[in-house]
Amino acid sequence: MFNFDEASKKSKEAMDGVLKSYTEVARGFQAIATEANDYSRKSFQEMTSFVEAFTGVRSIEAAYELQTKYIKSTYDGFIVEATKMSDMYADLAKLAYKPYEAPVAKSTAITTANAA
Repeated sequence: MFNFDEASKKSKEAMDGVLKSYTEVARGFQAIATEANDYSRKSFQEMTSFVEAFTGVRSIEAAYELQTKYIKSTYDGFIVEATKMSDMYADLAKLAYKPYEAPVAKSTAITTANAA
């Protein structure tokens, strides 16, 4: 016979898990958006400082040196930020998959046992 209390309990547990997962994923996306915003702001400020310094340059050698330093600094900063964002997305993917990890493992074990 169908047990409504047990079904209700399982439904509540599932809903609680979904809401918890959604909250954690939303926080992860918020952290990524904040990081992207901070990097954009920093990058814009660095570019503005470069342009201000570049307009005051008096020789081609100084302009070349300033531009070279700016490009190297910008590239290095981008690599660091790209690595950081990549790690944040990987952590978010792991977090989003976590609630499904146990049921998938259980299902895989059952399927493997039935196939053998």
